[in-house]
This record gives sequence, structure tokens and C-alpha cells, in this order.
Amino acid sequence: MIFLDQLARELVLDKHPTRVVCLVPSITELLYDMGLDEEVVGITKFCIHPDSWYRSKVRVGGTKQVDYELIKRLAPDLIIGNKEENTKEMIEVLSESTPVYVSDIHDLDSAIEMITSLGVVLNKKQKSEYIVAEIKRAFDQLKEMDIESRSVKYYIWKEPDMLAGKGTFIDDMLRHCGWINATDKERYPIDDQEIEPDLVLLSSEPYPFSEKHINEFRMKYPNAKIKIVDGEMFSWYGSHLLKSPQYFKELISEISQ
Repeated sequence: MIFLDQLARELVLDKHPTRVVCLVPSITELLYDMGLDEEVVGITKFCIHPDSWYRSKVRVGGTKQVDYELIKRLAPDLIIGNKEENTKEMIEVLSESTPVYVSDIHDLDSAIEMITSLGVVLNKKQKSEYIVAEIKRAFDQLKEMDIESRSVKYYIWKEPDMLAGKGTFIDDMLRHCGWINATDKERYPIDDQEIEPDLVLLSSEPYPFSEKHINEFRMKYPNAKIKIVDGEMFSWYGSHLLKSPQYFKELISEISQ
């Protein structure tokens, strides 16, 4: 069997995988929701959902550094990675001995494509199609909201202050909320613009912004609305997307008050 990953790399498999190592937290949660408890044998230390897997599955390292020998001992017949979250060197080393499916997610459409594709690769086509249908239904309901367009800065890091810029999955989630990204820079730029947006969102991850940071940003942006937001809802692109639209609805309603 020959499959293509999201970088159009060919994966040659003798059969559907039965021993999987996942190096992407968002996709680990997806594999759980697809019913792959027996097949998944290794995850990262950042794969915190579901908690039962986090406590019971073998952790092979992080998303940027892994224990290659441990992965070898797990004898996977498929490794799942991501272009942005994992390093190119890591993918190249792992690919020397094991097929590696590399995802490349930058918007809702590419997330849906990944879920559908992995459903075929992992022989969970029916389950993946159900998840995709539910995600689409939830986002269609979000479109029905009467949303006031707002310019927004979405902060992911502090010192230096870094934003989610254009071309990121977070940027696409902001668009689905009806908001306009206030930065015109790509990827994750340092914020060097003095433009005051209508809305400032401080993400709970990867930097753990909390209520104590609101006053700092209020000094900088006295006229903007400032909110701490659940970063997983904006950046996790697997089955977590089943939850995101409802969270966005509640957030939009709260901000509109």
C-alpha cells in the first residue's frame, strides 16, 4: 500500500499500521478519539490528552527531541509527525528506519484533510469521516452567528512578545471567529508595531499567560479589550476541533457584552 502524507511524501506500508508512535499532541488526542488504543505504543511528554494515555503510554521525549533508541525498541510500523512541531532532522533520522507520516497544518481545511487521510492510513475511515462531519457541522453553526468584526493581536509568548501571524492555524481560527489579525507579518513575529487593536488575546499556551498579565497589556493598550484564552482551542487541530466552535461562540458573546 502506498499513501501520501501532507508533504506529498510517499509512505510504503505492507499493511495498515498496528504499532504507532505519535509525536504531535493534537494528533495523539485524535488517535484516541479514532479508537486506536491498542495501536498507539508511544507518545510525547506534551501529549496530555487523554489523561489516561498520558499516564499509561510510553513517552519517547518531546516534540523537538526524542529518544531514538526507545522508539526503535517500540518497533513502530508508523510514526506520525508534523512539519512545524517536529524538527526536519528528527523526521529525517526516523524516516531512515520507519515510515513517517508528516502533517502540515495551516488552516481548517488542511486539518480536515489530515484527519481524513489518517483515517484511511490507519484503517479508521468511518470513524475519521464521522469526526470530520461533526467538525464541519460545528463550524457551520459558528458561521451563523452575527459577529462584529474586530482587529486582534493574539500573543503566544512574552519577552519577547510574540504573535500568531499570517499563515498560521491560529490565524485561520481567528478568521473563523470573524476577527482580523492586526499583524500583517507571517508565522510568529515579534510584536514591534504600536498599532492598538480592538482586541488583545493572551494565550494559555505555549506561554502560560494568566490574569496577572492583563494589567501589563492594559497599560500598553488602554482602549482594547483584553482576554486570557484557552490556547488549545485555537491551536490544537485534531479532534479538539469538535470543542473549539462552542468555545468560540461563548468567547465572542462574552467579548460582545
